[in-house]
Amino acid sequence: MAEWHKEIENLEIALEVFGSCDENIKLLEKELTVTAVSRGNEIKFIGEEDAVSAAGRTIEAMITVLKNGTALDEQTIRYCLSLACTGDAEKVHELTGDFVVITTKGRPIRPKTLGQKAYLSAIRKNAITFGVGPAGTGKTYLAVAMAVKHFKAHEVSRIILTRPAVEAGEKLGFLPGDLQNKVDPYLRPLYDGLFDMIGPETFQKLLEKGTIEVAPLAYMRGRTLDDSFIILDEAQNTTPEQMKMFLTRMGQNSKVVVTGDITQIDLPDKNRSGLIDALRVLKNIDGIEKIIFSEKDVVRHRLVQEIVKAYEKADQTRKR
Repeated sequence: MAEWHKEIENLEIALEVFGSCDENIKLLEKELTVTAVSRGNEIKFIGEEDAVSAAGRTIEAMITVLKNGTALDEQTIRYCLSLACTGDAEKVHELTGDFVVITTKGRPIRPKTLGQKAYLSAIRKNAITFGVGPAGTGKTYLAVAMAVKHFKAHEVSRIILTRPAVEAGEKLGFLPGDLQNKVDPYLRPLYDGLFDMIGPETFQKLLEKGTIEVAPLAYMRGRTLDDSFIILDEAQNTTPEQMKMFLTRMGQNSKVVVTGDITQIDLPDKNRSGLIDALRVLKNIDGIEKIIFSEKDVVRHRLVQEIVKAYEKADQTRKR
């Protein structure tokens, strides 16, 4: 049996690390099959050497996260644990210091995973960035945050958000209202991100001025988009022709972010996804970078990560 012991100097940090009624420590006990003993600001783990070592690395990573100003929730703790189990716990310090914007509620937006960190870095460095991965990895939300950051810094004069209006097993024609009313449900995730960053009133004013534009992909044809931050969401549902049309809209002093999940293609012919085609065709062009997220980057509820893993496993079984 092995032991790991640590005295956390800052009592407030110790309380955050332990959690209410030691719930965070109990989570580590359950996941790693170790025994924990906590008293005051001291913590000790007892168990198999590898498990105890992973528990210790997780605690150190949690302390680093707290010192960075990020609150500890279950998802964050599980991410620290996953890094510890793969021997990458020390990489959590790479998340420190990175900051995008502050929401209208005063919450700072910063990367929660190394995948998100790489995504933000790619957007900063490249004219076109592809963010590809499962639901809940923050692809769209972080892209909107970067768009707001560029707009507030006067680096672009417009934010343009678009996505293809492809039905996910439902029919647009059965939705009530005119065309705008019909496509609004498809654009709602983009609205939600902007509401969070700038508030609904400011969003409405900028929308009326044309400074922010939220529209179906079909509205992009024939335009040249200069001095703009352009986001194409749900790009897996574009055709190769639509993707080419969209990417060639890019004008001077513009930045493009394309997001999508190739496991959620709603096109009748899934092999005709414009996102898959673009990743193949554009892979060797300077100024274009792709970031592939994994289930480890999921920052929604813990069950979302489990659901993604379960579906990936089922897909692999079917292929075999």
